[in-house]
Amino acid sequence: MATADLTVIALGRPDPSASRYIAEIQRRLAAQDDVRYVMHAMGTSLEGTTADILRVVGELHAVPFELGIPRVYTILKLDERRDKEQTLEDKVASVQRLLGD
Repeated sequence: MATADLTVIALGRPDPSASRYIAEIQRRLAAQDDVRYVMHAMGTSLEGTTADILRVVGELHAVPFELGIPRVYTILKLDERRDKEQTLEDKVASVQRLLGD
């Protein structure tokens, strides 16, 4: 199981707002079943196999190009553990437990 944090930035857009591009990326995520996702204020958290995450990220990277943007900058942070299963919620809970001590 892997987790990731994804930010896709459409460069050269006519308007400073990125909401249109982010909304389409979220629609594409909702249309697939291989990668679990959670949007947050600065990007999207992903959960699934490394292969599925990388495939989906490749598809999402192309979304702004499909919408007419000339340049796309994508940031992906990928974390994979092979010693145990760890979900997005598990990672947050682990830190919250330590804060409660």
